[in-house]
Amino acid sequence: MENQYIIKGGTPLHGEVTIGGAKNAALGILAAAIMTNDTVVIDNLPNVRDINVLLDAIAGIGATVRRIDPHVVEINGSTIGDVAIDSDTIRKIRASYYLLGALLGKYNSANVSLPGGCDIGSRPIDLHLKGFRALGATVSIEHGMINASADHLTGNHIFLDTVSVGATINIMLAACMAEGKTVIENAAKEPHIVDVSNFLNSMGASIKGAGTDKIRITGVESLHGSEYSIIPDQIEAGTFMIAAAATRGDVLIKNVIPKHLEAISVKLVEIGATVEELDDAVRVTCNDRLSHTQIKTLPYPGFPTDMQPQIATLLALSTGTSTVTESIFENRFRYVDELTRMGASIKVEGNVAIIEGVEGLTGASISAPDLRAGAALVVAALVAEGYSTIDSIHYIERGYENFEDKIAALGASMEKIPIDDDRAVQKFKLKIG
Repeated sequence: MENQYIIKGGTPLHGEVTIGGAKNAALGILAAAIMTNDTVVIDNLPNVRDINVLLDAIAGIGATVRRIDPHVVEINGSTIGDVAIDSDTIRKIRASYYLLGALLGKYNSANVSLPGGCDIGSRPIDLHLKGFRALGATVSIEHGMINASADHLTGNHIFLDTVSVGATINIMLAACMAEGKTVIENAAKEPHIVDVSNFLNSMGASIKGAGTDKIRITGVESLHGSEYSIIPDQIEAGTFMIAAAATRGDVLIKNVIPKHLEAISVKLVEIGATVEELDDAVRVTCNDRLSHTQIKTLPYPGFPTDMQPQIATLLALSTGTSTVTESIFENRFRYVDELTRMGASIKVEGNVAIIEGVEGLTGASISAPDLRAGAALVVAALVAEGYSTIDSIHYIERGYENFEDKIAALGASMEKIPIDDDRAVQKFKLKIG
């Protein structure tokens, strides 16, 4: 049964929230875990839909997957009997393509159905395939499946035409057991690339330079077991930072790496919020209406595209005119119509949103168009006067664990209820009063 969020806005968020493991790091790490025949234990795993789908796919090809608890999984890839992954479920997540690099690296062969994920613009996988071909694989796409195979993989010098997180991780996976040396130039530098590299190295791989634009990989014969803890999710943390500022609250956001949040912190401070950095936490406080700024999304360490809808929502409530330029994905403004229904004043021209700040928003029935836009609409509803309902929350649940519980624990009025259930809506309104 489909659920929706119901939210009564207007309460500043107060208290503390603990951030889960990074979804985007976990997806690469889970794929990498099948590359050894030993047992691997991964903790600080976020318990979200994308992760569960990938674990099902890994179990589906014969790997042994044991969920020790919602945040710890044990994987053994020695029992894999199949290198073909084709299911309706796996097509729904974009990161299914990491299984290509992992299976190709381990077995010199892989067949994986073309990936899906949120429709936020074209995310071609030609760079991934170019990388596999450079390592000596033959790659073709037939009947919606990507087929890659090689007699053996050999290291090579690979230059990525554009910075691509997915291609960087996928080539890293395929190359870590290839013969000889591989160099990836113009590599993406995101924290989750460093995390996947650290995990592979903990299994015996030889990867240097992750986090810079030049990654050097020396192929090894085999990988071994490991126990590894995933880094905190910078986007979940950033979303709570924005929510604290938007509601004019005071929130301590725990289990984070403050350095990963710098692009967000700098912008919040620039428009007038207070951000206090601790060793593994940040505290965001805000008392007044914030001011305007210009944002342009860029690959790490620039402002993350995954935080663009959330900051735009905050700027919609700030004073003056702000501009947000989206330089990564072309479909990232699909939340603007929903915000406009709540009273925001935003004009989109090409890849730029021109935002005239308004004093407040009003509650409405809205729909999440994708994962991060959905989180931004939750922030808008937390600020808006009156009640809002948000449907299509399955998008939000792809990347945020227990979102409604974490927000309610900070004092907001928010619940998950069945869609079109008038009684549940009335019950919520009576309870909130």
